[in-house]
Amino acid sequence: MNKKELVAKLAKTTSISQVKAMEIINALFDAENGTGILVKEIIADNKVTIPGFGTFGVKVRKGRRGVNPSTQTHMEIAPKRHVFFKVGKNLKTLALGEAASS
Repeated sequence: MNKKELVAKLAKTTSISQVKAMEIINALFDAENGTGILVKEIIADNKVTIPGFGTFGVKVRKGRRGVNPSTQTHMEIAPKRHVFFKVGKNLKTLALGEAASS
């Protein structure tokens, strides 16, 4: 599903116009300008939890010592930040087709 299809489904499901649905999607997810609500929270190192769906956030990978495979020289790899998404219990259950009681 792409953004256009998501907007169409949101508009149909909520009985709002596609223009209004696009505004809502952009307000939540606009990463191009960094103005989306979720994007701002993630950039600010805040976790965003949507119960049953999942959690978005930022983790830091520790710096470490590595080896360049072509030269076999040792090098320091700097710490890095990365965005993560952890699937919520309800979504995981539905996506994997597990019994609701598990």
